[in-house]
Amino acid sequence: MANDCLFCRIVRKDIPAAIVAEDAHCIAFRDISAQAPVHVLVIPRAHISSLNDVVDHAVVAQMHALAAQVVKAEGIDQRGFRAVINTNEDGGQTVFHLHMHVLGGRRMSWPPG
Repeated sequence: MANDCLFCRIVRKDIPAAIVAEDAHCIAFRDISAQAPVHVLVIPRAHISSLNDVVDHAVVAQMHALAAQVVKAEGIDQRGFRAVINTNEDGGQTVFHLHMHVLGGRRMSWPPG
């Protein structure tokens, strides 16, 4: 249920988060289990369980737009970063509210996992 969703609770500010950016459509906050010096999650304000459940694909563009602001503000836009959307269990999704991981501040390896 969306009301019990961890990220929905962050959007409503029921749970504190280190918010780094937000706009009318999305919110960006630091991941509490950071995997890089910069690890920010960008989520839509509306509850969407996964990338498979997106109906209006403009939401993904809105997430990318906020991620672009975040990487500039964090100073990793020129050096490089990774933006990833994990989808469902085999894809590594652990919170079922659509979210994009923005990682940077160190060299990324490939393949990722």
